[in-house]
Amino acid sequence: MADMMRVKDAAKLWGITERRVIALCQKGKIKGAVKNGRAWELPANAEKPADSRIKTGAYIQAPRPTNLPLPIGVSDYRLASTEYYYIDKTMMIKDFIDERPMVSLFTRPRRFGKTLNMDMLRTFFEKTEEDTSIYFKDKKIWAYGEKYQECQGKYPVIFLSFKDVKFNTWEETFEAFNELFSKETARHTELSKNDKLSAADAKRVENLLSGNSSAVDLSNALADLSRMLHEYHGIAPIIIIDEYDTPIQQGHVKGFYDEVIGFMRNLFSGGLKDNKHLAYGFLTGILRVAKESIFSGLNNLTINSIIDGKYSEYFGFTAEEVKEMAQYYKAEDKYEEICSWYDGYKFGNTEIFNPWSVINYFRNDCQARAYWQSTGSNDIIGEILGEADETVYEKLNALMQGESFLTYIDTGVIYPQVKSNPSSVYSFLLVAGYLKVIKSDPAFSGDFMCEVAIPNKEIAFVYNKEVLQKLHKIVPQSTAISIQEAIYSNNATALQKHIGTLLMQSASSYDTVGENFYHGLVLGLCATLDNRYYITSNRESGEGRYDICLCPKDTKMPGVLIELKAAKDCSDDELKALSETALKQINDRKYDTELTTKGVKNVFKYGVAFSGKNVKISRI
Repeated sequence: MADMMRVKDAAKLWGITERRVIALCQKGKIKGAVKNGRAWELPANAEKPADSRIKTGAYIQAPRPTNLPLPIGVSDYRLASTEYYYIDKTMMIKDFIDERPMVSLFTRPRRFGKTLNMDMLRTFFEKTEEDTSIYFKDKKIWAYGEKYQECQGKYPVIFLSFKDVKFNTWEETFEAFNELFSKETARHTELSKNDKLSAADAKRVENLLSGNSSAVDLSNALADLSRMLHEYHGIAPIIIIDEYDTPIQQGHVKGFYDEVIGFMRNLFSGGLKDNKHLAYGFLTGILRVAKESIFSGLNNLTINSIIDGKYSEYFGFTAEEVKEMAQYYKAEDKYEEICSWYDGYKFGNTEIFNPWSVINYFRNDCQARAYWQSTGSNDIIGEILGEADETVYEKLNALMQGESFLTYIDTGVIYPQVKSNPSSVYSFLLVAGYLKVIKSDPAFSGDFMCEVAIPNKEIAFVYNKEVLQKLHKIVPQSTAISIQEAIYSNNATALQKHIGTLLMQSASSYDTVGENFYHGLVLGLCATLDNRYYITSNRESGEGRYDICLCPKDTKMPGVLIELKAAKDCSDDELKALSETALKQINDRKYDTELTTKGVKNVFKYGVAFSGKNVKISRI
C-alpha cells in the first residue's frame, strides 16, 4: 500500500482545519483518499485542493505582489508579516499553548530571529485597543480553531529588549535599564491614569516614568509592574525579555560583571520566581547563564537550548523554507550554494540555515558573502585565542581544516569560564553560532558530549579573519594576502617567495610571542592558506617526524615542508649553518615521503633557524 497520512497531518501540512479535510474527502476532492474504519487516510503526496468556497469581501485579501521586499533588520512582527516576505513561524504559538510552560528561555545565536519571534508573541497575546487578530487570520495558527484564537489579545504584556544595552560602565548600563523601564511603563497608560492605585504604587509608577528609580526600586520593577497590571486588568500579565544576556556579556568585556549579575538576579527573582501575578514568561539570549544563579530557585523555568528538540524549527530557516524562498525569488539553481555557505546548523533534530545571511544573500542578487560576521562582535574568538593552550590550538587547527572532534558541552557555560577553564571554549563557540553539532549524547552531568565542526563557508571565513587579526604579529596581513594571491593564481614561484617572507617575519617575533609561537604559526597558516591545504605538524613521514607539512588538496599545487631550529646567542654564520642543518634533516630523513606518496610532484622545503629576533632560512 502506498504511503498514507492522517487527516491531522494533512490539516497541519495545508494550514486548514481537520473538519475541512474530512469534508474534502467526503466530497471526493482528494484523489486516493480512503476511509479506514471511522478515519480517513490520504496519500502522503496528495495536493491540497483549490478552495472554491465563496468568501465574503472581509476575508478576501489583495493579491500579494510578485517580489515582496526582504525584511532585513525588521523585528516588528506586524510590519514583517504584512509588508515583507515573511516565513510563518506562528506554529510556535500553538506549541506553547499546548504545553503551557510557566517561564521559557530560548537560547540561540545572534540574528536567528529571536526578537521577531518575541514581538510575534507580544502581538498575539497582548490585550490592546486595536484588533490585532488581523495579523494572524491568514497564518497557520488561526486554522487550528477556537482553543488558540481565544488566547489572542487576552493578556497585558510587559516587553523589554536588552539587545542595545551595550555600554562601557555599570553606571551607563543602569541608566539604560532605567530608560527601558520608563518607556515600558509609559506604554501602559492605564497605570498612570488609574486613580485606584495606592499612594505607594502611584509613587512607584511616577519613579519608573521619570527614569530615576533607585537600584532597589528598579530591581523590583518587574514584580511591581506585573502586580499592578494584574490588579487593573483582572488577568496576570505575560513578561517578555529579549536578549537578556547582552548586558551580562558587556559587563564581562568591560569589567562590571559582578554589578550587572547582582542586579539581574534580583530583577528576575522578583518578576519570574514564585510571582503569583505572572501568567507566562519568555526570555531569549545566547547563553543560559545558569551558574551565576540568576535563575536561582526558579523551578518553573523551561530551557530550550540549541541542543533541545522543542521549538527547534522556529529560530532560523528550515531547508523547506529556504527552498520556497529560492523558488519565490527565482533562484532555485542557487540552493546548493546557499547550503554550502549558510546551512549546517542543527537545532535539536532540525537542520537550520542562518536567516540573516540567507535574506541578505537574496537581497544582494545571490552573491555569497559572510554577511553574519558584520552583525556583532566576534571578540569571543579573540579572547579564546588569547587564553589558548596547546590543546585548544590543535583543535582550532582541526576545525579550520574542516575536521570535527568530540568535546564536552556545558549549555550553562558562563563568560568567566573562558579564562579559568579552557575546555569551556567549545561550549561558547557552539551556543554563539561558531560551531555545529554533528551528533550529541547526554553526559553523566546532565550536559552533553558532542561531535562538533564549523557549520559552513561563512563561519570558516569568520574564523580565518579573526585568527589572522589576533595573530597579526605572527602572520602580518600584507604577507597573508600575498600568499593567498599566489595560491589563487597558482603561482608556485610567488608562493615560495611569500612563505619564505612569512617564516622570516614570524620567526623573528618568536621572543615576543612566547611558547605558543609554534602553534600560532600553524594556526596562522591554516587561515592564510584558505583551506587549500591539509596542514599537519609533528607527524611521522619517512624516517622521522617533521615539524610542519602543507599537503595541497590539489596535487598540481606544490607541497611545503618546514623544519624549525632554535638556539641562543647565535652569530649569523652559526644561524645560517643551523638552518642548513634543518634543511638537510628534511632530505636525510625523507620527510617528503608522505607528500610524494599522495601524488605531489613539487615540494618546497624550508630549514628555519632563529635566535632571539634573528632568523635564517635555507630552502630548496
